[in-house]
Amino acid sequence: MTTIDRGRLASLLDEERALHHQRTPKSRAAFEQADHLLGGVPMTWMNKWSGGYPLYLATAHGNRVTDIDGHEYVDFALGDTAAMAGHSPAPTIDAVTERIGAQGGITTMMPSLDAEWVGAELTRRFGMPLWSLSLTATDANRWALRLARMVTGRPIVAAFSYCYHGSVDETFVITGPNDTTAPRGGNVGPAVPVSQTSRVMEFNDLDSVERALSPRDVAVLIMEPALTNIGIVLPEAGFLEGVRRLCDEYGTLLLIDETHTISEGPGGCTSAWGLRPDIFVIGKSIGGGIPCGAYGISHDVAARIRANEEADLVDVGGVGGTLAGNVLSTAAIRATLGEVLTDKAFEHMISLATRYREGVESTLAEFDVPWSIAQLGARAEYRFTRPAPRTGTESAAAHDDDLEEYLHLFMSNRGVLMTPFHNMALMCPATTSADVDLHTVLFHSAVERLAV
Repeated sequence: MTTIDRGRLASLLDEERALHHQRTPKSRAAFEQADHLLGGVPMTWMNKWSGGYPLYLATAHGNRVTDIDGHEYVDFALGDTAAMAGHSPAPTIDAVTERIGAQGGITTMMPSLDAEWVGAELTRRFGMPLWSLSLTATDANRWALRLARMVTGRPIVAAFSYCYHGSVDETFVITGPNDTTAPRGGNVGPAVPVSQTSRVMEFNDLDSVERALSPRDVAVLIMEPALTNIGIVLPEAGFLEGVRRLCDEYGTLLLIDETHTISEGPGGCTSAWGLRPDIFVIGKSIGGGIPCGAYGISHDVAARIRANEEADLVDVGGVGGTLAGNVLSTAAIRATLGEVLTDKAFEHMISLATRYREGVESTLAEFDVPWSIAQLGARAEYRFTRPAPRTGTESAAAHDDDLEEYLHLFMSNRGVLMTPFHNMALMCPATTSADVDLHTVLFHSAVERLAV
């Protein structure tokens, strides 16, 4: 199947849309009656779900969700990593229930003893000695970029084409003509053109990294160890080491964001691959679904922060928020990291992701489909190109709206949910071999129908 019959794909997609509408009338009615929400949803990205409207949630436990039409799904989306611990894991629920109930207090502007435990555990896992908490990884990235500009006295942020670090203006970059820094399409109302704040690079291209850093005006290079939100793009041998070397050579801080790539293991890629960031960002999964994020810094960065006597880090200096580090979040993080996302849990999750990848590979080989699949620990994702893309720009070029919607609807109409933004599947402690095998069977069937 070297090419896709677009006419056949259109016909199959119409069938899946019709089945989606037939199966989910209550979700459709709820969406059509949502007159007081922008876009009809509480957050506009929820319109990314295939089929014209989102499924509406009734219940979620472990790796199962049920919609208001009564359909149960094996959930491989898992809140786009936010529920990597599974939906409502018992230790996390017990901890937040105790905090809200017997202990009392959700936001008091006071720390609890949980916060120091959380900091110590983050240090054990990721190596950074000092931590500050936020409500999202987006906030953690924003604040970390501000600190990096302050301590270096440099204005520019370097980021990879088609990277994603939350809604952070400086990172919405793509490679433009003649390797220029261009804005990624659709960014809403940036304060200034992104080329004024940022410089673009291509993943797995050290020459592009050196071009970005060589003017010596880059405060910080922000990166995931593997790209994830544009499909999984894995680093080639020597690339990450080269990035660290170039940052050292040109006096640029290295910020590693592992909000998604923590799937590689309990300490993310940073621990598994021996990485040496100056600043580290994490979020989503560590709170078991309770909003949280954190950034860690080296002793050197901390010393440079303290040396700036004019910096206002305790009032209105642009770093922090009233709800950040609240006691409900720290209780959730302590329970999730201490009892749910354990070393043993990751072993289970990674083995299932391997089984998932091998199942997809068997179908692609059987039908000679020119797609690829990449695995990053407990997550895997197929991409509509072969060989697998090396850069974010190559991965973006492989996107196919109709193919993606067909596969997503084929899965959801038969009880499996994929991440709506892309073709990512994530394992959690509650995922089973049978769940993975169900996807393998359905993926084979979906591809077989295309290949006929």
